[in-house]
Amino acid sequence: MLRRKLGVVLALVFVTPLLVVMMISEPDLSGEQMLVQRMAELRERLHHAEMINQERRKDVLILSQRFNVLARSATMVLGVPTVKRQVQSYLMTTLHNLIDSMTPADMNECLIVVFVAEWDIDYVLQIASQIERRFPEHLDSGLLEVISPPMSFYPNMEKLRQTLGDPMERVRWRTKQNLDFAFLMMYAQPKGTFYVQLEDDIQTKKGYITTMKKFALQKTAEKKDWFVLDFCQLGFIGKMFKCVQLPYLVQFFVMFYNDKPVDWLLDYLIQTKICNLDKDTKHCKKAKENVWVHYKPSLFQHIGTHSSLKGKVQKLKDKQFGKVQLYFPHNNPPAQVETDIKPYKTFTLQRAYRGETYFWGLLPQQGDVLVFNFDPPVAASGYLFKSGNVEHPSDKLYNTTVEVLPLKQQSWIYEKYKVTDDKFVIVGAFDDMGVAEGTLDSALGDVIALRLHVHAESDNWAILSEIFIKTVDTR
Repeated sequence: MLRRKLGVVLALVFVTPLLVVMMISEPDLSGEQMLVQRMAELRERLHHAEMINQERRKDVLILSQRFNVLARSATMVLGVPTVKRQVQSYLMTTLHNLIDSMTPADMNECLIVVFVAEWDIDYVLQIASQIERRFPEHLDSGLLEVISPPMSFYPNMEKLRQTLGDPMERVRWRTKQNLDFAFLMMYAQPKGTFYVQLEDDIQTKKGYITTMKKFALQKTAEKKDWFVLDFCQLGFIGKMFKCVQLPYLVQFFVMFYNDKPVDWLLDYLIQTKICNLDKDTKHCKKAKENVWVHYKPSLFQHIGTHSSLKGKVQKLKDKQFGKVQLYFPHNNPPAQVETDIKPYKTFTLQRAYRGETYFWGLLPQQGDVLVFNFDPPVAASGYLFKSGNVEHPSDKLYNTTVEVLPLKQQSWIYEKYKVTDDKFVIVGAFDDMGVAEGTLDSALGDVIALRLHVHAESDNWAILSEIFIKTVDTR
């Protein structure tokens, strides 16, 4: 527990000094004189920050040895910034997808850094606790780290310049986002060979780590002097950089954090590095294509609808990604199904059981049930129910038990299990991830029915994206 909490602290010790010295109010100068002075100040601050940073690295090493913190050097570092969202959080769904889509070999050479970009320590600890509860083995292995910044890292957000004609709320939002990326990149820079910028509301494809690594090494073997490999056509998602080149991005973001959104800054940086003022636009475009290389088809898809900017709804999808899987069909035993929960449109329980779609029901109430009546009775060996899906991760079944009705009522059952008044045996329940999975005691014999029993009113609709009744004949 101490080691995991220290993971948050270490980030503050190491990263904070590198940019805090840069967040100094600009003097009231004009035009060229102000630009020259800003550049001179920046050089001095970066030099000073580098010296301080070396000292902080030593501090981290000492603390790591003292508390036995797992120091992990990775081939691929995945940066996942997250902030508090007013409507719906996709973070846990995203982390599950990123990890589930890795092979064991991928896990051994990857590091996922979750950057909780909030100053509310209670919220930071809440997210860290959720991750600790749901991914304990990956925290222990070093695959996952959780970090968070201090408020002193950022400038006074009430004194920003209004730019691009945007409302000040949007200016503050994108300014903080730019600095969030800078903070995360600085933390990640010494930890790996490649860095991939992600977001907290995305999905990926199986084997994505192997695909990205192979593509990066292929371009290197071809002696391509690439600066960014692009695995998603949207915004700042799926952009891979060499860790040794991250300081270029950090410096650029620090200089222009108030001016443009982060994806515009990336384009502007590459244009500044590559384009020759003596050449025409066509030459510039070709030069940029040599260092900004796109991979097709896309490996990442944006699934979030509600932005972290209040009131902003974004439905952008990467058309090159293909379809995101919203349900998982199975060949279940014959059954008549029924439920008290009213379905939304054609997302019925009957169609979901047949594997045609997912079940989507309106606001489950206490006492509601979803029942699967088997005809004939089946020798059920286990079950798997997953609620919610990637587009609606909060539409889960909460406070819901899994119950079976044995064909034969046996006295020993009452000693081993809780049994309802109508003779259903309680064999499991949905966890806080909205999943119910378990095996059934073969001594229960054939089962007449299985049901999901809701015990408390829900504030959300409910989705069943996977229904799998396992039998002794299941392969």
